[in-house]
Amino acid sequence: MSEESTEAETLQEQQPAENPAASNEAKQAAEQEKLAKKFRLIAGEEVLLTKRPSTFAFLNLYLLGLMVLAIHLIFELEPGKGSENFLVDLAATIFFTSGAAGLTAVMLFITWMNRLVNMSTSGRWVTVGLLIVSLAPTIALLDDAVALTGLLNENNNGYIPDYQFTLFGGIFVAIYMALVYYYQRSFHYAITSDAIIFEHSFLLSRSHRRILFDRISEVVVARSPTGTLLGFATVTVLTDSGVGIMEESNVPVVQHTIPGTRENENDTSAEKAGKGLLRTLVGIMTYQRTIRTVRPDPKHCMYNIRKWEKAKGLLNEMHKKNSQSHLLSDLKQTISDSVSKE
Repeated sequence: MSEESTEAETLQEQQPAENPAASNEAKQAAEQEKLAKKFRLIAGEEVLLTKRPSTFAFLNLYLLGLMVLAIHLIFELEPGKGSENFLVDLAATIFFTSGAAGLTAVMLFITWMNRLVNMSTSGRWVTVGLLIVSLAPTIALLDDAVALTGLLNENNNGYIPDYQFTLFGGIFVAIYMALVYYYQRSFHYAITSDAIIFEHSFLLSRSHRRILFDRISEVVVARSPTGTLLGFATVTVLTDSGVGIMEESNVPVVQHTIPGTRENENDTSAEKAGKGLLRTLVGIMTYQRTIRTVRPDPKHCMYNIRKWEKAKGLLNEMHKKNSQSHLLSDLKQTISDSVSKE
């Protein structure tokens, strides 16, 4: 065999070994370009680490949806009827025999309690969603009541189908779960060579926050009992301005701001009493206890991420590298070296 053929075979054997490295570099370059566009990086900036909230980061929201579904299934099964206990039969008659009206009462109570305790599930949009689920059976009942009067059509048929607990409960919870998952995936965090970036994009809401490493004063790790069991934690970056105390003071609605409830001089005693009762009902429904707590905001912290040790270690390393004290130490060392050489 000639030397040329031997060299050609050698090159062919070496070629496959070189292609994977070049392919990996191309993939990394394409990934960096994609991340640079997503996180709006500046020229020369490189992404070192990216994180998203854990699958179980919003477990409380998912559990709330499962509870709503369970309530609908309970009303479908109508338990307790025909038991030997009078109180159980009475409760079953009051709630389950009333059907859609009973479901509305139970869901309104759950909505009020969820709002009252002021938990992480007590936000405005979750409350609005629970109210929609609570009032949906009543809307179907009103449609049936109006249909019986014959005002809608001659056949006395309503336009809204009868409320089926399993069907409508499943639809509501499926939509709710999809929105919670979409909300969870809307958060994306990145640690770059220059800063830490928090990106949020949900429906029409957009936010982008960029914190330079030299502005970081402290890195705080918070682990809930659930996070300790499931292996995730929240990494919060504090700046010189501090994070402060989040005071949630959603107290009863101001009476004079409720439309149609402001008392006039010409109002009769009955009208004043009616407006007062309406203000009281709205106040009870919108009441929320006040708490003072530092509650992590997924928009401004690395919320319930997995492998948080790596993120914290990288943040500490980059902060030390870019902190003023470290830069002054390097400058002092450089000056000392130059003086010693002279």
